[in-house]
Amino acid sequence: MTNIGWLIIFCEIGFWIFVLAGLITRYVFKKNKLGAAFLLCTPIIDLILIVASIIDLKNGQQATFFHGIAAYYIGMTVAFGHQMIRWADRRFAYKFANGPKPQGKPRYGIERARIERKGWIRHLLGWGIGNVLLFSIILIVDDKERTQEIYNVIYIWLLVLVIDFIISFSYTIFPKKTNSTISK
Repeated sequence: MTNIGWLIIFCEIGFWIFVLAGLITRYVFKKNKLGAAFLLCTPIIDLILIVASIIDLKNGQQATFFHGIAAYYIGMTVAFGHQMIRWADRRFAYKFANGPKPQGKPRYGIERARIERKGWIRHLLGWGIGNVLLFSIILIVDDKERTQEIYNVIYIWLLVLVIDFIISFSYTIFPKKTNSTISK
């Protein structure tokens, strides 16, 4: 695995460390401002990752699969990060601050289909942000031979996006029914 591959792993771990530190500080130690500061540090991790990827390529490294994934990691963090933090925040509030019990996502029907479509739209947003970053990297590095692998990552992630579209929108066309609805 390349250095960028390892950095992605460390950034993912760092993201969750800052999230947990923020939530523990907020709910266990009752330090709301400090907890918010930890949560606000999560975007810094993304900035470190993209800057490291650009520096790595500008210093002559051949682009790898991991350079492409780094950009999509950032895109997905922007698209899904706030939602993931909110999910964790609700569970911490329930566990440590007598907050309301978190509701699970609907498992059946129109509401489930709506959530699946929204999830795909977030995925599309993350893919778009990742592509903007990838094409920016290609322009910054300005060496088609060294950045060719980035195009392969774009095609692979496009395939993932199409598969996610089919699965997500299948809930709209064929809504999942409860067992009691099926047996009627």
